[in-house]
Amino acid sequence: MAEQADGLMTIQDYVRWGASRFNSAGVFFGHGTDNALDEAAQLVLAALSLQPDLPASFRDCRLTSAERTVVADLIERRVSERLPAAYLIGRAWFAGLEFDIDERVLVPRSPIAELIEAGFEPWIDAERVDRILDLCTGSGCIGIAAAVYLPHADVDLADISQAALAVTRCNVEKHQVADRVRVLESDLFNGLAEERYDVICCNPPYVPRAELDGLPPEYQREPRLALLGGEDGLDLLLRILREAGQHLTDEGILVLEAGSAAPGLEQRLPRVPWTWIEFERGGEGVLLLSRAQIKQYQREFEEA
Repeated sequence: MAEQADGLMTIQDYVRWGASRFNSAGVFFGHGTDNALDEAAQLVLAALSLQPDLPASFRDCRLTSAERTVVADLIERRVSERLPAAYLIGRAWFAGLEFDIDERVLVPRSPIAELIEAGFEPWIDAERVDRILDLCTGSGCIGIAAAVYLPHADVDLADISQAALAVTRCNVEKHQVADRVRVLESDLFNGLAEERYDVICCNPPYVPRAELDGLPPEYQREPRLALLGGEDGLDLLLRILREAGQHLTDEGILVLEAGSAAPGLEQRLPRVPWTWIEFERGGEGVLLLSRAQIKQYQREFEEA
């Protein structure tokens, strides 16, 4: 490894070298970055305990011998182990916020971040959002970000995985929102009794079994429980649609990420007037329904 990195001295040297290593090895990007240079920069800066917004003038700074070893080792691990960068450095960013991440939870990447930054407007008046549920919360990134961007709202974070909830609790403390955020163990809505919310956000498992088995190795390192949505990807999506209306306030909304299962959902329920949110920064497969719409098509959801 030291021989491979021979002659490299500066931060930019290692970013370039890392990008070349990733491209030649066929590393897959999709857990926070979409190209080799950004992925390499993320790893190099993290290895040096530097923030992603490091001024460009510092890219020519030279590394010590010990730093060069640490950086080279991290880049080689990304190639050999196919671990997403977030797992290697123990953190990821969502809605401009840093979250602690490990292999017990998915790497945050939902386009719902953009909706949270806007306070869920124009779909609902942000001032009227008093209670939010982040269902299938994983790391807690969606709900915690909502608590930060809507400081008047109370937020519940729910997940079936005790291992994931341990990470969630760490992030609640990290962002100092424990006074307004509850962490709850629940199989979807089963543990939420009669609770009702103005906004329910959910990024559930929705990947069909065959698709999951064919995904790049980086996805195989994430918890299967958080990805697998049954044979066609619709198992949890349909459960959520059936039950969400009971847990929304009269003017409440459901924000549900269906991802690659979106076409199958439309095919299964052709009469439902789906609203698919368009995002300025990219991303698709996120639907929005009001409580009134959910109740109107409750029979279709039950029969599906």
